[in-house]
Amino acid sequence: MSGPSDKARFFLEQSAAELNELERKQIFSREEISSIARKRSDFEHIVNARGSHPSDWLRYIEFEKNVDALRRKRIKRLAVRYRGSGQRTIYSLYNRSTRKFQGDLGLWMQYIEFARKDKAYKRLNEIFTQVVRLHPTKPELWIYAANYFIQTQADITDARSYMQRGLRFCKSSEQLWVEYAKLETIYIGKIAGRRKILGLDVDRTKKEQDEEDEDMITLPEVTAEDVNPSLKKDDGVDEVALQNLASAPVLTGAIPIAIFDSAMKHFNSNAALAERFFDMFAEFDQVPSVTRILQHVEDHLRQNAAETVQAAACAFRLPFFGLHAASSEFPTVLASSLEKLNAAITQHSNHKRHLTQIALRQILSSIRFAQDMDPVVRKVLSSQLRKFTVFLEETGDGTGDSIATLSEALKREGKKEDAKHLVQSSMKRLGTNERLQQLNAALTT
Repeated sequence: MSGPSDKARFFLEQSAAELNELERKQIFSREEISSIARKRSDFEHIVNARGSHPSDWLRYIEFEKNVDALRRKRIKRLAVRYRGSGQRTIYSLYNRSTRKFQGDLGLWMQYIEFARKDKAYKRLNEIFTQVVRLHPTKPELWIYAANYFIQTQADITDARSYMQRGLRFCKSSEQLWVEYAKLETIYIGKIAGRRKILGLDVDRTKKEQDEEDEDMITLPEVTAEDVNPSLKKDDGVDEVALQNLASAPVLTGAIPIAIFDSAMKHFNSNAALAERFFDMFAEFDQVPSVTRILQHVEDHLRQNAAETVQAAACAFRLPFFGLHAASSEFPTVLASSLEKLNAAITQHSNHKRHLTQIALRQILSSIRFAQDMDPVVRKVLSSQLRKFTVFLEETGDGTGDSIATLSEALKREGKKEDAKHLVQSSMKRLGTNERLQQLNAALTT
């Protein structure tokens, strides 16, 4: 099996029995079988020849995927019982191609995606082990593997293991540090969600204040002691155990904070990286301990990089976190925060665009609750929106492209209402901008 022809013949002979079976069961006609055999022969000679490329393997794999899809449709239509080796053939081709082109990450990623869609979990474990062993300095691979285990398998142990091993090889990857903290924050959210379902987040020392209506049917609550009777103690719940659980490091945010601290130590308190952590943590507004985590990041910036634009940006955003725009505290917080931000814009004039975008995002998120808030506050927000859109255009070319770019970013992030409000509030002044016109049409349909 030294020459390309010998190798091609070897692999073709392995598929001969399957082709005969497909013809015998009349899934494919003789002509179709001959055509498949010819195409396989052509591909085998191409991929086994010197000078073959990953694209040659991908065309071969695509051909086999099409054959397999057609075979499945025929089997379903003809109601024939047949379990072919279509998937095994495709996996074999991926395996052979990645052995030959071990350095081609695109090939590896397509292999991983195919196995993931096929829900071949055991094979995926093997693929991830192989690819990170071959490419240990590629942070995106460690991140992909960790996210797969936490999202698909709900396995924090393996996910955490991939992140920690990745940091040994890619310690200077800012993305890997941020993604590791994100992974642990996701895990906190999952644990908090389970506690809520089990009733562990309820204060059980509090008694019922009101009697239920006698005519109403009272549905039983599913609580932790119902799921795990061992939690019962003298016909009650061990409150000390529940308090200990609530204060465990995994729920208080101690792990993401520790990751952040380690990253700051490694990167010498890089303010831009700290803001990246802040942005990421702020996405988890439903996680109970996230306010504490954000406060920790802001404290670090205030203590180690107080004069930076990043410290100013985080200090502006933090007071709004968890504060409803219709609450009585909101006007005071809004006035104080805007005063600080305006001072920061004056101090950091080179970063006016960055601070202006942050202000606009916050104002837009508050305007969502306009109908519930005081008319005076609503008027102030509208005025500030106009002011900061002018600021943003001053940092661009003044034609409206800066507003369009921010609106497109909001739309991609799933904040369609914010994008819509920003576009519509700018149309009167910048309505001739073609991008804004297209966005307005897309957002109002």
